[in-house]
Order: sequence, then structure tokens, then C-alpha cells
Amino acid sequence: MAVKSTFDFDQMLSNAREAYGEELMKMANDGLDFVFTYSDNVAPSSSAGKFIQKYPDRCFNFGIAEPNQVGASAGLALSGQTVFAQVFGPFLPLRAADQVHTDIAYNDVNVRLIGTHAGVTAGGGPTHNCIADLALYRAIPNLTIVVPADAGQCCKVIRQSMSFKGPMVIRIDRGGSPNVYADTNYEFEFGKAIETVQGTDLTIISAGSSVYWSMMGAKLLKEKHGIHARVIDMHTIKPLDTNMLLKCAKETGNIVTVEEHSINGGLGGAVAEFLLEEGFCGKFKRIGLPDEFAVLGDPDEVYKYYGMNPEGIARQIVKLMKKQNK
Repeated sequence: MAVKSTFDFDQMLSNAREAYGEELMKMANDGLDFVFTYSDNVAPSSSAGKFIQKYPDRCFNFGIAEPNQVGASAGLALSGQTVFAQVFGPFLPLRAADQVHTDIAYNDVNVRLIGTHAGVTAGGGPTHNCIADLALYRAIPNLTIVVPADAGQCCKVIRQSMSFKGPMVIRIDRGGSPNVYADTNYEFEFGKAIETVQGTDLTIISAGSSVYWSMMGAKLLKEKHGIHARVIDMHTIKPLDTNMLLKCAKETGNIVTVEEHSINGGLGGAVAEFLLEEGFCGKFKRIGLPDEFAVLGDPDEVYKYYGMNPEGIARQIVKLMKKQNK
């Protein structure tokens, strides 16, 4: 049974980058013990900035020095602290790769690396696009990788990570994204995917803000082409919910992945690797950013350019299904 989603969304936006700060404030107010590290891009007017103002004794600013921040976060965790570390997304996997690998993952410490501005949402063009991070994170042992679909789910991730053992990367975009879920009363568990739209002809597996685009693409497929696409929110990229993958492959036969990441090494690669080793022989397609530096533009325009918007997703799936029927 699919979880109730906000299927008439339109412009009901939420902001995970604000939500994580609000949840940290609530957790601190509830008496939970943790510390917060950040770089200089946390504005005082943001929710995280307000948290810093209220609880300055548990917050540490490292300026424009992401490797130092990640390394120090590991040190704080080794001293017994649970650490939330907000890092500008494009710089977390690139500038601080050594510290993520050796200081955080190798030591298996309780650090939650909150990587913001995921995908092409930074607005700074190819140098600031965060499109290869999942490929790096997936190859590093001990790292759990979570990509919340909307702000409400981001809050669930932040809250539940307090009792989680080991390092975690939480990947969120820059600004407002449509709400995926109608309310926050659904059950959430790390490593357990969520069915948001029922369908029998194929399964679309997505994560992050791409879940919304996938659901709207499924709506177009049903209304215009009579194709019933199931949509899965694979919020945990590592470890994957392999039971869900096997279930969907068996019941729908065809798999499409949608992600705001390079098609190399991300969610699509993870799904393909598992299914092929399990003998999957249905139709399969990865929808995401191609193997190139993305064009410069507003995120919505970039999605449209690469066929990652609802119309593009539907168009590519129709083409895939036509191939199947030949």
C-alpha cells in the first residue's frame, strides 16, 4: 500500500535547508545532547543561525575551511559527542574527501554530515554543482547515505539519526522543493524504501527532490498514455532496500531510476549493480545528469534540458516501453 502523498501539490514548497536547523533547535530544546559544526555560509537569519545564537556553547564555526571542519568533527565525535556538521554540498565530497574517508568513515564515528546544495541547486554553475558525491560516498565503507525527499522527511532523518550508530551523510538541496508527503505521520526507517505511487507496468525509483518529479511524471504517464508507473522513494542510498528492489522487479518487470546526480555511480548505478547480479532481465533506464558538466541555468531549466522534469521523465519512459513492445 502506497503512503499518502501530496499528489495535488503544485507549488506547496518546503525547504529542507531550513528544516534541519529547526529540527536541531527542537532537539536541543528537548534536552538532547549533541554539537554542531558549520562553515561561514550559515546566515544568522536562517533557522540554523538562530540555533547558533541560542546555543553558542555547542556550535563551532570553521570559516571557509571544510576539510578542517570535517576533521575536527571527527575529533569531537571521538571524544564522545554526537556531531551534526553542515557543509556546503559541493565542497564536502571534493575538498574534504580525505577527511570524510579517513577521519569520519575509517574511525566509524557518530558524525552526521549534512551536505547542502545538492545536484545543480547551488546556482553557481558546473564548479559548484554537486553531481558526483554519491559515487564517492558509496565507495567508502561505513558511510550511511540518506537523501530526504522533502523538508518533513529531512526532520525525520535528523531526529532519528540521534540514535543511529556510525557516520551518516544527509544530502539536501539548496532551497524550496515541493512536499512529497501529505503529512508526517508515516513510518520512516533508515534502509526501508517507501512506495508513494502504486503501479503495475514499471517502477520508478528515485530519491531526494527527484521523487516529486517522478510522481508527477507517473501522473502524466497514467493520464496521457495509460501507463501505470509505481514510484518508490529510495531515501537511503546506502544501504539500499534490496527487498523492495526485488519486489518491484518481480511485480512490474521494468525499472527506471531518477536522480539529481550523474548517471555514473549514483542511485541508478547502485540499483543496476544489485539487480543484474540477481538475474534481472527487464527493461532498465537511468535518468539523471549525463557524463558532462551541466549547462548553466536555473535548476528547473536544467531539469527540463536534461529530461529530468515530469514531461521529460514521461517521454523517456514512453520510449522505453515502446521498445519493450517491439
